[in-house]
Amino acid sequence: QQSIFPSIDRLSTMIAARTVANGARRAAVVTTQRRSAQTVPRFGTEEQMKAEALEQLKARIAAQKEISKQVHHDEAAEIAEMWKWVKISFAVAFPVCVLSSIKDLFADHPHEKEGPKPDYMAIRSKAFPWECEDCALFDPKCWKKCRAEQA
Repeated sequence: QQSIFPSIDRLSTMIAARTVANGARRAAVVTTQRRSAQTVPRFGTEEQMKAEALEQLKARIAAQKEISKQVHHDEAAEIAEMWKWVKISFAVAFPVCVLSSIKDLFADHPHEKEGPKPDYMAIRSKAFPWECEDCALFDPKCWKKCRAEQA
């Protein structure tokens, strides 16, 4: 029987073969026990569990010591590295901040348009909790207008 889509049949055959091969490979490989950072001793007598827990702790401490030996730098080298990055930070960050401030001071940027705002800009589920219920807290023009209307 011929299929309308021979490439799909070939693809499904390849996927099925790969799945079978992967399953066989997984079955053939002996899985090793993976332990997380928190290990639990196997069941046994209390002394056996304590001994196993101590062995695990000693192994973990030895591994940490080995890692720290590979990475360890003396204090002078670490301080020199710190000051190198402080200098790089000031050499990069300070000019960027100064140039950004200068740009913001002298470059034109859009301001809020004068006049009434569209209705969708003032949708509220409840009034503000101050005397001028319709004014935003830092909107001096609205506050002035509200107080003039109240007077």
